Amino acid sequence: MRKLFITLSFLLITFTVQSQNNEVFDALLKTYVTPDGKLDYKGLRKNKAVLDIYLNQLETTIPLKKWSSKKAKAFWMNAYNAYTIKLIIDSYPLKKLTDIKIKGKSAWKIPFAKVGNQTYSLDYIEHRILRRWHDDARIHVGINAGAISGPRFPNYAFTEKNIESKLEMLMKEFINDDTKNKISLTDVQVSKIFEWYQEDFTLKTSLIDYINRYSNTKVNDNAKVSYLDYNWNLNEK
Repeated sequence: MRKLFITLSFLLITFTVQSQNNEVFDALLKTYVTPDGKLDYKGLRKNKAVLDIYLNQLETTIPLKKWSSKKAKAFWMNAYNAYTIKLIIDSYPLKKLTDIKIKGKSAWKIPFAKVGNQTYSLDYIEHRILRRWHDDARIHVGINAGAISGPRFPNYAFTEKNIESKLEMLMKEFINDDTKNKISLTDVQVSKIFEWYQEDFTLKTSLIDYINRYSNTKVNDNAKVSYLDYNWNLNEK
């Protein structure tokens, strides 16, 4: 009954079709994502209509060049995460996102994410919009594939006002999570994310320096760096 009441409450929300009106998505995440980032996919699947409200909003919102970088970054990261959830629940039950294949294309290359009357793939949003335009390695803890080895799935929507503080918090949590990264004075075993996107993390500094910016344990400059295996299984509640 509680979930039904929440769903009905969502459906009664009145909102204008603007990029930063994230109340529906924020409420959805707070309901179906635990504080430690585990997703209730069964619950989300039963309430697809609520997610569709937000996706319909994205479809009719045209991102504007006059938006601030913070506003644009928050908008596109929310879009990426919302469409990732849609892809998973449309294919659920599912073990991991990498199992999805449609017409020979992986989950990241399927053109299905509708934003501003155009259709994108998750790869396009990540690599051509977020990485190219915003030059911020922290996007890699903001966008999420719902994998066990990935950063915590945020249980809130990003906004122009919270984007900086939330990305700082997510990166600090991720680097200091010893189930994702194992950091000591002389030995660093970190997530594959730091290998896959090393150019983003080392654009202005070394990888060790970037890690030390957030790590509770400060690492020596000559520490050995290796990369941990990545578990793509869904981070399911």
